[in-house]
Amino acid sequence: MSRIGKKSIRIPDGVEVKISEGEIGVKGSKGSLSFAFPKEVSLEMDGNELSVKTDARTKKVSALWGLTRAIINNMIVGVKDGYQKKLELQGVGYRMSVAGKKINLALGFSHPVNVDVPEGLEAKIEEGVLVISGIDKQAVGQFAAEIRGLKPVEPYKGKGFRYVGEIVRRKAGKKAASK
Repeated sequence: MSRIGKKSIRIPDGVEVKISEGEIGVKGSKGSLSFAFPKEVSLEMDGNELSVKTDARTKKVSALWGLTRAIINNMIVGVKDGYQKKLELQGVGYRMSVAGKKINLALGFSHPVNVDVPEGLEAKIEEGVLVISGIDKQAVGQFAAEIRGLKPVEPYKGKGFRYVGEIVRRKAGKKAASK
């Protein structure tokens, strides 16, 4: 039994949900998303409550049940409020700027790094922090992880990309040899 799958999803005001054969569409003030859910689960609307149901009791179906409920809940939150990830860049000589749908980065390499912002996402810099925002939670997180992967924070000096609020454990480095 999936504990997540059992919970019903409350649909807030201003969000419209449309269920068709094997697909759900969610529309809100920030945009619209759709998801083709697995055939092992079914969706039931009851007023402003949405329930994900299943009949089979296998391990795979239980996992799909909870996954489907979580994805639909993330879609509803995304079209109503949106998601954002914040990345900060630390290090001497490291710079970043946003020009249209491109992020220009100087990361200590011999060349500048230019990254295209995917469709449906928005990137901006606020007080030295790169803010990636959009309505699709998975796309926002994936793009933030790709940016962070260009120069992940290193444990000796703490240089590189880190999420705002992320704690990086520092290593001591080499000690002076004494005889």
